[in-house]
Amino acid sequence: MKRIILSTLTAVFVMLSGMNITAVAQQSESRADAIEYSSSELPLESARTVHLETNEGTWLSIDIHPSGEKIIFDYMGDLYELPIEGGEARQLTDGMAFDSQPQYSPDGTKVVYISDRSGGDNVWILNLETMEADQRTHGNNYRMQSPIWTPNGKYIIAARAGVRNGLHKFHMYHVNGGSGIEFMDTEERIKTIGAAFGSNDRYVWFSRRRGDWNYNATFPQYQLAKFDRKTGEIHTQTARLGSAFRPTLSSDGKWLVYGTRYRTETGLRIRNLKTGEERWLAYPVQRDDMESRATLGVLPRMDFTPNNKAVVASFGGRIWRIPIAEGAEAEEIPFTVDTQLELGPRLDFQYPIKDTDQFIARQIRDAVPSPDGSKLAFTVLDKLYVMELPDGEPQRITDFDFTEAFPTWSPNGEWIAFSTWSPEKGGHIYKVQPDSDDLQRLTEQSAIYQQLAWSKTQDRIVAIRGEDRMYYQSPGAYMPFTDNELVWISSEGGPIHFIAGTDGFEHPHFIKSSDRIYLSDYGEGLISMRY
Repeated sequence: MKRIILSTLTAVFVMLSGMNITAVAQQSESRADAIEYSSSELPLESARTVHLETNEGTWLSIDIHPSGEKIIFDYMGDLYELPIEGGEARQLTDGMAFDSQPQYSPDGTKVVYISDRSGGDNVWILNLETMEADQRTHGNNYRMQSPIWTPNGKYIIAARAGVRNGLHKFHMYHVNGGSGIEFMDTEERIKTIGAAFGSNDRYVWFSRRRGDWNYNATFPQYQLAKFDRKTGEIHTQTARLGSAFRPTLSSDGKWLVYGTRYRTETGLRIRNLKTGEERWLAYPVQRDDMESRATLGVLPRMDFTPNNKAVVASFGGRIWRIPIAEGAEAEEIPFTVDTQLELGPRLDFQYPIKDTDQFIARQIRDAVPSPDGSKLAFTVLDKLYVMELPDGEPQRITDFDFTEAFPTWSPNGEWIAFSTWSPEKGGHIYKVQPDSDDLQRLTEQSAIYQQLAWSKTQDRIVAIRGEDRMYYQSPGAYMPFTDNELVWISSEGGPIHFIAGTDGFEHPHFIKSSDRIYLSDYGEGLISMRY
């Protein structure tokens, strides 16, 4: 492992210092020769177009041409160029592919960007002279983001992760192709994104965090760091409670701009790299994406003007030129986009719903056959039905106007026990004789009763119980503490008896010639217990 890391660092050292890179280039090109390239496009074909004419957009990733005369940005999955003064945007790419996160090459003749036109996220290079696009990475199982050119224009750095799992790690690719290398030695659980160069080619700046994302995130999530390409060391550069992300550096080595969260808003901070002093450059700007997977970066890319007097960024649906001078007002760079946006086929499935007194139910729940196999009890549209097998007509056996669920037959087949739920009346356990009007409520106390099972000894009914107050207090669709107790009740009715906590086990049931209660758990398997 050490030998691989050292050779990787050597490649980075050679690449950045401008020394002889013949051996490295030949190695990458030989790898490229071994790969069977595919020129196939996305299999999804355009089925319609929508005319889009607008002067605003969300999450525009911006880069400025080395000449300072124009900018490039992504919009609705296509790339556009715009004069630095603003005006009508010129469309560079089109089609069903999602093209994003462009950056000009150091000489301004090419653009590197991420596209899924091959079927998955990959690095592509657009030649601005010929308008031909070439694929530089291959594989349809990646999540890739924020590609950048190395200062000598011979390599590309992009953050790559697996399409379903894994954390983004920086990979470096030769512009002529190749399988690339992971060039930074980081902990397994560290995610690294948003690479950037400043005036000193020795350092690669980036943002990092532990893990990919998490629910109910506690701050900070990201911090800035820089990688020393000579020593292989990584040095943290921020310690903000609101996190720090999307480092952007001036070419004169004086300024660092980055995004951070303060209170409930996201803004841009500017740091004088000579003195260490910081202040707000723009606050607020737009919502960041650090509480999700940040598939397009935690903030869209922004860039310094070549004279380092301003930063061009997008927020609030517009593109802004933000002067570095303290107290100066941001100036809008107006733009218009006029395009025919290609869209895929409509997901328009023809499932007619008849507005009639009778219709065919497409789904039944909690279906259980009678002990002799002659009948089937089930719930459909939250009502309890029984039908003769195999082709009898379903018959309702109550006239309740609330939910009926979890039917279970008595061992002799004469009764069906089931649970009910009503927001007004709560939940109870009932039993009914399908062939008569005999209907009895068994429970005295309202609760959420689920997964009923009638004992083989005929005299007890087991259920999973939860507190009905959770129905009213739960903030969302998931209701905790509604399935945490295993209980039993006499088949003649009466008080509820506690057996045990469920601890994740469910589906209580009985087997013949046994009064033990069996339960199952997807992780633990099958268990049994006494009352």
